[in-house]
Amino acid sequence: MADRVLPGPVDSSACISEAVCIHTKKIFDSCRDKDCIEDLRVYPCVSSQAYIDSAFNIRPRSAELLYAAVNVEEISFNRGYYTVDVTYFYKVCGEAFPGALPVTGLAVFDKRVILYGSEGNVKIFQSGTCCEPFRCSGRGTPTAVVEVVDPIVLNMKLTDASGIGGDCDAPSIPEPILEAMGEKLVFGETGRRLYVTIGQFSIIRLERDSQILIPAYDYCLPDKECVGSSEDDPCTMFSRIRFPVEAFFPPDRTGDDSN
Repeated sequence: MADRVLPGPVDSSACISEAVCIHTKKIFDSCRDKDCIEDLRVYPCVSSQAYIDSAFNIRPRSAELLYAAVNVEEISFNRGYYTVDVTYFYKVCGEAFPGALPVTGLAVFDKRVILYGSEGNVKIFQSGTCCEPFRCSGRGTPTAVVEVVDPIVLNMKLTDASGIGGDCDAPSIPEPILEAMGEKLVFGETGRRLYVTIGQFSIIRLERDSQILIPAYDYCLPDKECVGSSEDDPCTMFSRIRFPVEAFFPPDRTGDDSN
């Protein structure tokens, strides 16, 4: 009996059982970016604004990407191409000196890319969904997918707000983002303002539902058996857990040791 073909690289001598048609997402276009976003306005929490007004300096600590709002629009003068507008919402943390006082705020960054997403005018309906009139799961527009990692805080700086004027174009913040901050934010005129420079890595792609013909070798059945425990004694179960040596002794270096 021939050896079973497992997921992964396939030997050229492996026998293909049949060609099967699958339904999946096909990527039509994608791009990657390395954005250095300089002097992005930080809208501080109410308690942090007092620290900012009296600080000599702000030391950056961390930034967390709370959410990325994505919108896709067709370009009328270039068939098959779409604009992908992404709005990133960052929770930024720093320390105000003197005193090492915690400072937290929200920063917002808008990004636009143009990608090819092909054309499609089908409307997709599926069984088992709620019968809402004139609702379907697709209307010809591709799906945009944004993959990002939490950003790197590169710098923070303070400026006097005198002479700058108020923020007439304060961003519209979704309610869940405001709730995630845990405190009201300061959007109006302030004595001093905080700005942050962020490094952001991202991959953006356009996908469509597609039917693709692929070679099939066999059904994908797991080889590993499910391991459970019939032991009622929790100490017996605990004794089988490996001691976490790396948690007590951090490595001397990380990454590729060859460098």
